[in-house]
Amino acid sequence: MELYTNLRAGEKGAWLSIGTYLLLSSIKLTIGHFGSSEALKADGLNNTTDIIASIAVLIGLKISQRPPDSNHQYGHLRAETIASLIASFIMMIVGIQVLVSSITNLFNPVHETPSALTALVALGSAVIMYGVYRYNLALAQKIKSSAVKAAAYDNRSDALVSIGTAVGIFGAIIGFPIIDTLTALIVALIIIKTAIEIFWESVHTLTDGFDIEESETLSVLINNVDGVIDLVDFKGRTHGNMSFIDVTVTVNPYLNVWESHRITEKIESTVHKSNPHCMVLVHIEPHEIPRAVEEDYHF
Repeated sequence: MELYTNLRAGEKGAWLSIGTYLLLSSIKLTIGHFGSSEALKADGLNNTTDIIASIAVLIGLKISQRPPDSNHQYGHLRAETIASLIASFIMMIVGIQVLVSSITNLFNPVHETPSALTALVALGSAVIMYGVYRYNLALAQKIKSSAVKAAAYDNRSDALVSIGTAVGIFGAIIGFPIIDTLTALIVALIIIKTAIEIFWESVHTLTDGFDIEESETLSVLINNVDGVIDLVDFKGRTHGNMSFIDVTVTVNPYLNVWESHRITEKIESTVHKSNPHCMVLVHIEPHEIPRAVEEDYHF
């Protein structure tokens, strides 16, 4: 199935992110410690949370590839979402730790000036992460993976954070050491903001939330299918990259079973053209017609 092939391809992006974050976080934490840069150390801690998030994506992609079984008849596609939820908690803890450390340094400032090497490390990290972002974004567009796309946007955020870190370090070098600490504070807030966004997105999916614009688009398409008189009910939920929708439509009550089935096939085909990764369950009901008209059909 193409969906599972895409999930396996998506693992490449997760592995690339993990490897890059492992390398950059170790360099940043080491150089930040010896180079006396709180901002670079905060950026390094940010990358450690990204390692966890990338591992969560990888595990989710692997578990999501397991086929449906007796206990999971819709498959295991939500495993990725659960892993993201766990990662959001870990990211929040790290973000709070960096925030507390930054606030402490504001009231008890360290007067050491960061070395120029720490700024160069931050700039180099930004360049590398932008390259990873471009790769993962291209991969996400190719395989149509929302998880890899989210990872790509996380890569882009990290590139921007590293640029901000470099600016803060340069400010400290030219005689404004508080800028380094303030930048670490901003990095902490970015980590917390990202954790909250991942948390709410995961909760929205796990509680069967569905995109309003997507439901409105599909509703219009279904209503325009030839043979559908009225769309009386629409329900949607998301499992990983798959969408499952249940619709109830009314049709001419005097159609035979074969004709009604043809309408359900048209609905499925229309939805698949709009969203190839969407499973549709169609329930057909007879459309109520005025009694006078109904009597004309009696034999």
